[in-house]
Amino acid sequence: MREDTANILSMIDNFTLESGEDIAIAIADDFRKRRIEKNLTREMVANQSGVPLSNLSRFEQKGLISLKNLISLAVALGYTSEIKGIFSRPKYSTMEELTAIRRNAGRKTAHQKRKTDAKD
Repeated sequence: MREDTANILSMIDNFTLESGEDIAIAIADDFRKRRIEKNLTREMVANQSGVPLSNLSRFEQKGLISLKNLISLAVALGYTSEIKGIFSRPKYSTMEELTAIRRNAGRKTAHQKRKTDAKD
């Protein structure tokens, strides 16, 4: 897939307006599906990942989990590159945002606009 096409698709994704809770539940549902496809029980994944079984159960039922434990579960199921790549590519919703991303590429910190800059 070309990068332009991927960026256009990411812009469309931004318009779905799901809540954080909806996204967490969807991630948990997808995790559970992948776990079952690999014929792994919760206990097996808990042992392999080091994530307590109670945390794994809460994640699958409610979508609640710490980032550290989510990473451990992703690694245990073989999704290391996917979890590492979550913020690897810039995404934008408008051409102005794309222009700002290109202008700010390579910066180490973000800066607030000064009032004099806002007038320009």
